[in-house]
Amino acid sequence: MNAAVNKVSSHYDEVADSYDYRYDANFGKFYYNDISRHVMERFPKDGRLLDLGCGTGLFVRHYVNEGGVAVGIDISRGMIGKASDKCASSDFTIGTAEVLPFCDGSFDAVSSLLSFSYLNQPEKALAETFRVLRPGSPIAVCTLGRNLFTRGLPALYHISEAMNLKKACFGAFGERYYSVEEMEQLFYGAGFIDVRVKRCSFAHYNLARPIYVLAKKIEPFVERNIPYLAYNICASGRKPYDNEIELL
Repeated sequence: MNAAVNKVSSHYDEVADSYDYRYDANFGKFYYNDISRHVMERFPKDGRLLDLGCGTGLFVRHYVNEGGVAVGIDISRGMIGKASDKCASSDFTIGTAEVLPFCDGSFDAVSSLLSFSYLNQPEKALAETFRVLRPGSPIAVCTLGRNLFTRGLPALYHISEAMNLKKACFGAFGERYYSVEEMEQLFYGAGFIDVRVKRCSFAHYNLARPIYVLAKKIEPFVERNIPYLAYNICASGRKPYDNEIELL
């Protein structure tokens, strides 16, 4: 692993214990369930899923509870340990999305929640995803998009680091926050078709309770009319069948 990957891995090893508290309780649970819904609606419920950047296995658990089978991969040994405890029936491995240790056509779906921005080589990761998917199978990615709020996250991380605070929700590791147009280009460039990209999640779990409640009420309006203010970007597509490739 290079230095940047090592830094991300070390950070998430440190915060593995608190990660579930952030995303599996209180407002964090509502937030994570919301982005999970945007991803899950693209998938078959009884297929074999690969979850990239699986963290502590929250989405793997969600997919398995819906009747599917799931495999998770993450660069953090600490996160993998937590995921294995949470989802004993699923397989987890340490690795990167840029070099997937799986055979061609191994999966019916690929997901990635809140980890795509860490990829050093997103084109290579999507090419690998394309390879391990069966023809006709979907991919869905939900991660922080580029907007007014995410531009300030690296500075906030440096402040929290100086104060010796653990922040599982953001970092300063050279992340890249994408626009809708950039995600479309990446997905089409990798060979996916039926590409859909949208912004979602105006109500972020870090908001104070009164602000969160208000943000949740106006979230549908913001997503429809002022999508740039939404925190997340959700992109999906599918691998074409062989006969569809011939027509492209």
